[in-house]
Amino acid sequence: MSINQPFSIFLPIRRKFQFLGAVVILFFVTYTAQATTPSGVSPNQFKKGTDSDRIEAAIKLARKTSGVVTIPAVNANGTKIWSIDRAILLPSDITVFLENCTIQLSDSCRDNMFRSDNVGMDVTDPVWNKNIHIIGLGEVFLKGANNPRSTGDGGRTLTLDPDAEQAKGNWRVSYGTDAGKPDRKQKGDWRNILILIAKVENFTLKNVKIRNSHAWAVSFERTRNADLSDINIHNPEEMMIGNREVKVFNKDGIDLRQGCKNFKINNISGFTGDDFIALSSLDTKTATAPTNGNINSTMVTASRWYGPEDDTEQIFITNINCESICRGVAIRGSDSASIHHVYVDGLITREVKGKGGKHNAILIGGKGYGAPSESGKINHIYVMNVMSTGFAPFLIEAPVADCHFVNVMYTGRDKDLIHYAMDKNLMKNITETNLKKLGD
Repeated sequence: MSINQPFSIFLPIRRKFQFLGAVVILFFVTYTAQATTPSGVSPNQFKKGTDSDRIEAAIKLARKTSGVVTIPAVNANGTKIWSIDRAILLPSDITVFLENCTIQLSDSCRDNMFRSDNVGMDVTDPVWNKNIHIIGLGEVFLKGANNPRSTGDGGRTLTLDPDAEQAKGNWRVSYGTDAGKPDRKQKGDWRNILILIAKVENFTLKNVKIRNSHAWAVSFERTRNADLSDINIHNPEEMMIGNREVKVFNKDGIDLRQGCKNFKINNISGFTGDDFIALSSLDTKTATAPTNGNINSTMVTASRWYGPEDDTEQIFITNINCESICRGVAIRGSDSASIHHVYVDGLITREVKGKGGKHNAILIGGKGYGAPSESGKINHIYVMNVMSTGFAPFLIEAPVADCHFVNVMYTGRDKDLIHYAMDKNLMKNITETNLKKLGD
């Protein structure tokens, strides 16, 4: 008797269990697929009004029923585009499925595409929202307007010809058709951000492609427990208006502002005209006290640091593949505000050819955002597995503590892999492991 023979008597039984197991698995997969197929309310159920009216009606009905809205590929008006003329306001406990659809801001819209409904113009005391989810199914495009009324951040003056203004030395400008109109605001603000989420507990954004937002693609303020994944961003500084190219500035990808905690950011790719991902904890003391709902700001909540609840912390960034004019990941702090426990694992970042001068894989510190960061307020930054071009992969502009850099391959033009823009003796517990410049 061979050594395998004693086990041969179990083969028929094993095959039966394999067959039954296959049936059980097939049933489970089929049931799960059916269970996760999006249902709920479609804006196509409503026949009257604009696309914005019908989406709002769908959300209103969903709040009373399933809590689910599905925006399908085909609009009942016969088009394959959902045209938005004001922000889609998202309440608590809502899931929006985007099913192979294209949503675009109209040329008359001067607002976000999506915004949590607890914040906005003149909302001076916002409450917390919870459980908001935007999930793409198939191929989903979220687009800025073809000819936007306003672009850029809150410090940019609108103009029809940014190149001409910059040639005169007026650098803080950006394109917008509201330029020069006496009844229109002449600077950008938080409404130029495509997706703006503030004071939300438990948020999801998955599987979308963002094209030509009017400033930052996605921004979070004082948001906790967020999951961002499978997002592609194309956000250059130039856009075509007819046959003319115009400049649109401050084109970040994903921004986390005051008080963002417990974020997972995974599998994000694309091109941005500014920072690809920016994390900020800024104590910007100003003569005028900042307020919630201030239309003259790039933040919809107050742009101040009020204590540890406004620290940015526990941020996990993985599998990033980007090309950007500025930084791949920018980690900025100022004054007594703190940003800490940030983990970056898997970052491929390239500078934009012909627009070099300020590209680093990672910036830690930041200047020009209030008083310099106090010693140790930026701490526990862990970065590993980086491939980078441009200037030094790491630029450190603050007295940081407990920062560790592991496994870096660099093909740029600097001699240093980490550029310390201040006395390294002011920093505590910095380690550098396996950092290599290729091509020397």
